[in-house]
Amino acid sequence: MPVVPGVSQELAQDRARRISRLAYDLHLTIPARKAEPIAATETVRFHLTAADQPVQLDFKEQTANLKSVTVNGQAVAIDHHDEHVVLPAASLKTGSNEVQIAFTAGNQSLNRNEDFLYTLLVPDRARTVFPVFDQPNLKASFRLTLSVPSGWEALANAPIDSTDVTLDGLLPGSTTYYFAPSDTISTYLFSFAAGKFTRLSRTLAGREMQFLHRETDKDKLRLSLDPIFQIHADALKFLEDYTGIPYPFSKFDFVALPDFQYGGMEHVGAIDYKASTLFLDEGATQDQKISRSNLIAHETAHMWFGDLVTMQWFNDVWMKEVFANFMADKITQVAVANSNYDLKFVIDHYPAAYGVDRTTGANPIRQELDNLKDAGSLYGNIIYHKAPIMMRQLERLMGEEPFRQGLQEYLKKYRFGNATWPDLIQILDARTPADLQAWNQVWVNQPGRPIFDYSLKTSNGKITSLQLTQQAEDKSERLWPQLFEVLLVYPNGGVKELTVNMNQREVRVPTAQGEATPAFVLFNSTGLGYGVFPLDKQLTAGLTTLQNPVARAAAYVNLYENMLNGRTIAPRQLLEIYRQALPKEQEELNIKLLTGQLTDMYWKLLKPTERAALAPALEKELWRAMQQNPAANSRKLLFKAYQSVALTKEAQTRLYQVWDKEQAPAGVKLTEDDYTALALALAVRDYPAATPILPKQLARIQNPDRKKRMEFLLPALSPNVPTRDAFFASLADEKNREKEAWVTTALAYLHHPLRAATSEKYLPQSLALLEEIQQTGDIFFPYSWLQATLGSYQTATAARTVREFLAAHPTYNPKLRAKLLQAADDVFRAEKLVL
Repeated sequence: MPVVPGVSQELAQDRARRISRLAYDLHLTIPARKAEPIAATETVRFHLTAADQPVQLDFKEQTANLKSVTVNGQAVAIDHHDEHVVLPAASLKTGSNEVQIAFTAGNQSLNRNEDFLYTLLVPDRARTVFPVFDQPNLKASFRLTLSVPSGWEALANAPIDSTDVTLDGLLPGSTTYYFAPSDTISTYLFSFAAGKFTRLSRTLAGREMQFLHRETDKDKLRLSLDPIFQIHADALKFLEDYTGIPYPFSKFDFVALPDFQYGGMEHVGAIDYKASTLFLDEGATQDQKISRSNLIAHETAHMWFGDLVTMQWFNDVWMKEVFANFMADKITQVAVANSNYDLKFVIDHYPAAYGVDRTTGANPIRQELDNLKDAGSLYGNIIYHKAPIMMRQLERLMGEEPFRQGLQEYLKKYRFGNATWPDLIQILDARTPADLQAWNQVWVNQPGRPIFDYSLKTSNGKITSLQLTQQAEDKSERLWPQLFEVLLVYPNGGVKELTVNMNQREVRVPTAQGEATPAFVLFNSTGLGYGVFPLDKQLTAGLTTLQNPVARAAAYVNLYENMLNGRTIAPRQLLEIYRQALPKEQEELNIKLLTGQLTDMYWKLLKPTERAALAPALEKELWRAMQQNPAANSRKLLFKAYQSVALTKEAQTRLYQVWDKEQAPAGVKLTEDDYTALALALAVRDYPAATPILPKQLARIQNPDRKKRMEFLLPALSPNVPTRDAFFASLADEKNREKEAWVTTALAYLHHPLRAATSEKYLPQSLALLEEIQQTGDIFFPYSWLQATLGSYQTATAARTVREFLAAHPTYNPKLRAKLLQAADDVFRAEKLVL
């Protein structure tokens, strides 16, 4: 077997055939000072079917980190190259083997801070910390021992067996945590966190849950702790009922981490969360509360979908994510009061899915993967947002109960093991007369979306024919079989909703024949169809008369997609429609959707001169809409939109006064985070104040983690161009990109449209760093880097920079090339739409 960097599929398949009964004993000694190395020892036990060739352990670190290797009691020469420790065949034996290694742990994925650290090893980052068989289908039990500075708490996959306080020796004044053997898990799910945390424990419905956090805000703690524990308990109960399988692991704990790279990560028995998503205060909107519930439900669902049954190879990583999102939507429907499941589904998933699927870099849901070193590039909005749409169409096609029964069979058949998407399709296919293999080919294995058109014929006040056609956006011959609704809307406010089974290129809607001629037709009125739907010319006049908020959301999404396609409606026209709709829209989630689309058009699709001309009127309209809206959450969303568009001196002075006096507009609750965001918005506008705004806001922040974040952002917001230049130049050094969430926030301000004239020069170097960022950063960082960098440009020169980069790199990593084309899509569309 050749030794090559990464974990090739060939190597993974060979090891899966030869190796079984895996167990790791791992001891790490973590010093108090971040800069000091972490000494470690490891014992790897495994069964080998034949000892006729060497065995490769994965270790992506310097050879100098390896101190000694012993195989079956005999010391062997350290053979480490191309990211692998090669164990010689002569030292191995058929049957049980034991390998002992002394080493210095790799730092790349330990996320070390001054007084805490945590692992994040998905998809193939376990090998950056310790030697391991780093592939999802070699599950193992881990026995972890952590020696940490005195006063540190620790949490891992398994329960704590015991602790020991050491007064002298290797780490004097330390505490050693001895964890029990973990459940059998994939390497990417191995996890621990340790540091200065507060530990809480609660028991709900007979289950103890422990929680580590670093939050210091008493209001956030008072308002958040009960919901955090209760949502977990509710999610567990729902999933046990839905799957028919009791919670399958030995414990269920979680930790809140400042500026965690993702919203959450589903480590067995030790879920990680971004602290800011869990801890909300009185200023939290309903959308934030729903998002928290959805996140908790998503990570809890992973315990069954991903952790209990794991993909065979990372080409099916989307499977665990789609079911986590799919289940999370179902759980939130019953767990959060006043949540509109269908509305949330439309607003959460469709704009995000379309944001990738409309681009020339669109990828299918299921992608090919030759080597795990490229697995991080598989993640994105197609997995997280198009896949749940696909799954809901599949559930509708099969029926809810046959679909559920198929999932239960799948989980029971493959529990504590690994499975592929074809394995699941085979189980589901047996429960429906539909041809799921053909359906799967276009929905799962190919990218893109259809564009729909229609023909409506009437006579004597009655519909004689309603016909729909679909055509792939890329003009190919593909068809997306799907079910969706059309709504006939009448002048008196009456409606008639009809279901369309779009299983052919051209479909007549027989139930429409004989119905009265409507004032207009709304296509995809329940929002569950996928593609760009046609616009009835009379829709815009009757948009605000639609009573169902889901129908309005579907209309807003479709208006926006047609505008971006240059189909039927131009950006200025749509802006006018939204300006008319906003004061009348009362549904909070729709206000979030509308204000997001409106501010995007304002910054990306208007010339600076047009923007400046529109600003005075738009500012006044948003302020008035905010004052007139009766709901506090909606008022806050409208205030945030006002903050986003503010260009006039009058608007900026009003925002400054709100910030300076910490006195929010009537009916709006602003938090410390909101005031920080307001300070940053004023800074990027170079608002002149007698006392510098950012240092004053920094002094207001009490939480040390949030203070460090603010300090990092300061140079990116400096009014001084050389200071901003120096900050950008510093990002070429990997150590300055450790806090990825901070970096992407800083980049968004650095490349704000108001700074575009001085920041566009950063684009070539930003693109040149992309390959290194993929190698050193976590899975979402390359795309986040690109989005924050390219997201606001509208100039032909910015578009040309991207094209020239791609032309100069004809053999560029195809997955990174796709990410770049996805992120640059707004720039390319602005070229066409900004006239």
